[in-house]
Amino acid sequence: MALSANDIRKGMVIVHEGVPVRVMEFHHHTPGNLRAMVQARLRNLLTGNSFEFRFRSNDTLDRVVLEQHKMEYLYSDGSHHHFMNQENYEQVALTEDELGDAAQWLMPGLKIEVEFYEGTPIGVSLPASMELTVTETEPQLKGATASNSNKPATLENGVTLYVPPFVAQGEKIRVNPTESKYIERVK
Repeated sequence: MALSANDIRKGMVIVHEGVPVRVMEFHHHTPGNLRAMVQARLRNLLTGNSFEFRFRSNDTLDRVVLEQHKMEYLYSDGSHHHFMNQENYEQVALTEDELGDAAQWLMPGLKIEVEFYEGTPIGVSLPASMELTVTETEPQLKGATASNSNKPATLENGVTLYVPPFVAQGEKIRVNPTESKYIERVK
């Protein structure tokens, strides 16, 4: 599927020099009376290497449609993270580099979309939100004036992120794993 360089967005997978790359960041840039361009940070999906590239705004790019399979995260053996297809029980393994920031969110039993390019697993697509329990955070101070400064909290999967001061240890919260952000408390 062809698209203009102006149409790229964060998270898209495109073909660059014959290799699938994921757009990590992009910025439309129009310097004075020069031609418009798109500055993009790309990650090679086969090697995991990241690099910067500048596209002219009228460049035509090919968008890659990845196959996605619903899989369950099983375990990590230290070098690879293992997933099992829920339909045919086939197992695949991905390295820490192939998973990138998504690796820290994996927990045994988590159902997740694994992305395949030409039959080879190359990464995962995290859910829009996850419900996790806060295992460690500073206690809320009674009688303290309300403040909008957040405090660090460690979740059951070991990830640390900032939460509002009213969140207590042992509470279940909803987070956005792709941005490592607190969304809300779960009742």
